[in-house]
Amino acid sequence: MEDKSCKTPRWRLLKSQLNNLSPKDFDARILMDTKALIIDVRTPGEFNQGHIKRAINISYLADDFWDKIERLDTSKDILVYCRTGRRSIRACTLMRNGGFNATKVFNLEGGYNLWSEEGFQVYKDSSSILE
Repeated sequence: MEDKSCKTPRWRLLKSQLNNLSPKDFDARILMDTKALIIDVRTPGEFNQGHIKRAINISYLADDFWDKIERLDTSKDILVYCRTGRRSIRACTLMRNGGFNATKVFNLEGGYNLWSEEGFQVYKDSSSILE
């Protein structure tokens, strides 16, 4: 007999295990914790088109992604986002599985797209691309 039940996509299962913040809560955390690291895991091209203030660009698609992530200061809260939330879910999951304190890593629900749609401020400069 064929199973016709609707299976939950893997990314939703991964997301359910993370600290997910709405754009409003993500912004509040940025304002509350000026030492938090804000990590944009989109490509440099996406980053240059607009990003969240103080964001550091570490492309999830880059070969050296994990090498750069491992150099982050793990004593600080780490706020992660991408375009829609899929890459940031993967990045946060990798960080959690790689030994980062899960209570200090946060994912932006809906990503940069929802952030900008909801009217939160965006910036356009390339000064924060991590080499």
